[in-house]
Amino acid sequence: MIDRLLSIFSPERLSALCELLRYHPESPMLFSTGLFFFLFIGFYIGYRALRRATTARLIYVVLFSLYFYYKSSGVWFLLLVFTATSDFLIARALARTERPAARKAWVALSLLVNLGMLGYFKYTDFLYQTGVGLLHTLGAWFGIAPLAALPYEPLQIFLPVGISFFTFQSLSYTIDVYRRQLQPLNRWIDYLFYVSFFPGLVAGPIVRARDFIPQMFRTPLLTHESLGEGIYLIICGLLKKSVISDYISVNFVDRIFDAPTLYTGLENLFGVYGYTLQIYCDFSGYSDMAIGIALLLGIRFNTNFDSPYQSATITEFWRRWHISLSTWLKDYLYISLGGNRKGRLRTYVNLMITMLLGGLWHGASGRFILWGGLHGISLAVHKFFMGRFPKVFRPVGSQMSPLRRTLGVLLTFHVVCLGWIFFRADSLATGFDVIKQIATSFHPEVFTQFVAGYKEVFLLILTGYAIHFMPRRVDTTVREWVTASPALLQALYLTVAIIIVMQLKSADIVPFIYFQF
Repeated sequence: MIDRLLSIFSPERLSALCELLRYHPESPMLFSTGLFFFLFIGFYIGYRALRRATTARLIYVVLFSLYFYYKSSGVWFLLLVFTATSDFLIARALARTERPAARKAWVALSLLVNLGMLGYFKYTDFLYQTGVGLLHTLGAWFGIAPLAALPYEPLQIFLPVGISFFTFQSLSYTIDVYRRQLQPLNRWIDYLFYVSFFPGLVAGPIVRARDFIPQMFRTPLLTHESLGEGIYLIICGLLKKSVISDYISVNFVDRIFDAPTLYTGLENLFGVYGYTLQIYCDFSGYSDMAIGIALLLGIRFNTNFDSPYQSATITEFWRRWHISLSTWLKDYLYISLGGNRKGRLRTYVNLMITMLLGGLWHGASGRFILWGGLHGISLAVHKFFMGRFPKVFRPVGSQMSPLRRTLGVLLTFHVVCLGWIFFRADSLATGFDVIKQIATSFHPEVFTQFVAGYKEVFLLILTGYAIHFMPRRVDTTVREWVTASPALLQALYLTVAIIIVMQLKSADIVPFIYFQF
């Protein structure tokens, strides 16, 4: 018996455990992995024990959050600590001064630190390659050999996971303090807790300090209802991500977008429909799990997705899709540019600027800029027609006839699909290849062969869209049923969901799409 116990702590076993817990860039610790659930169970036991000791609880969560980020980005977790430290000190400085010039200087420093850091890691390589490409062109035009011979290789700058999310979250704090909408925190550990809170750290939602900070200092109310709702959301997120999104990605969507010219237009169209469902299930699945895990800890995040493909206008879509980002862009960029207060033309320009920068937020690439531009144009066109024909193009939330709403949903859905083509494609050329195949080589006669060859994929796509377009009352009924179930039954639901996911998930780790942002 003693020998068996000692064997558990043998050097080989301890070495294997250390290797498992160490950072591996090819295998980040995702919410959908067994390692996360194993570690979270141990963490959660300690969390419940510390829930009434505020400072100890905050430090405990910060340590786990930093380890969680270390498993995604290695030593770059120090960048997160640096961001939190700089903005904590800047906010304290803002609180100590009343001079407008000094306050503007401090908030400008916060912008410089956060956007400078984001720009270096995310856009330096893009700017370098664009500049070298321009110099190559000039060298060829004017016969300047040294310019044409400049090295064109990527700089291979590491992109810390989720940097766009935590920089925007931290920026919103200093801007709110500058606007006197928020009192700064007094303790560094409190602010580090806010910025590093692991459920929303690497892929959102982007949490506002004014919503989050009051919850930090309350003793977490871990009620039966909140735990049940959290478990329900975790189950939904797991099934969306690991059963639907990963499967159709690996077994169909990736093949189409890797070589669209090898497939008919019909297959390309279903590839677009597949990716449209994939990115929704991937991203909203992460958000569901993040919100659910936060609920288990007594913290409530705002909803981040609200059945976006049921939108009848592009404006409504952006009130339902990635709500935390769209409201951030509206509050801190669109309104700061003037919003709709300076005339129609300026409104259209502000919409374009906001969406182009929203595209750049996702990545330094022409395809993201084009994606943002398409949405900017669509929003401006909708705003124009709402002004010219208010009875036809009704504002969001107004009543529409069933026929008009159905037509609006179909049109909006396909405008969004068009944008997703360039969002997913490896290059602009690939995106245009997809469109060309759909337009010139459709071949509807291969539909039967397509369904026969991709039966599981076809059924998953149909199932995914059917669930998405179900009336809200269905989701509410199921949620209330799970929430009202006894705790043991809730735990059984989660266990069964995890077992199903482990059996059906892809053999390869498929990172969440928004990890790259």
